[in-house]
Amino acid sequence: MGFKENLKSELAYKGMLVKELAQKSGISRHTLDNYLNVREHIPTMDAAVKIAKALEVSVEYLATGEETPQTVIKKNKENITLLQNYNHLNKDDKKIVDELVQLLLKYRRKNHQK
Repeated sequence: MGFKENLKSELAYKGMLVKELAQKSGISRHTLDNYLNVREHIPTMDAAVKIAKALEVSVEYLATGEETPQTVIKKNKENITLLQNYNHLNKDDKKIVDELVQLLLKYRRKNHQK
């Protein structure tokens, strides 16, 4: 996969909208839309670094799709912590968390389509 596909994948993984990435990276939404939708539109190194920092991934990952060992470890730690916290909840609280996550995902999909 190329930069465009990796960027789309990472946005989806993070549950982040393009406008949020624009705010975090300082790169205009229009420019980000070009990276996501225009064939062969690849960012400058400076822009790639800003995007990677905003997404908390490496430029190498965005360019190649291959994660560095540090990135894998960080994601695994985040997932483990999240699951540990979730597992400490009682059944009713887990149901509330699940419903909140579904509402958030629905909200993001709805607003992303605009």
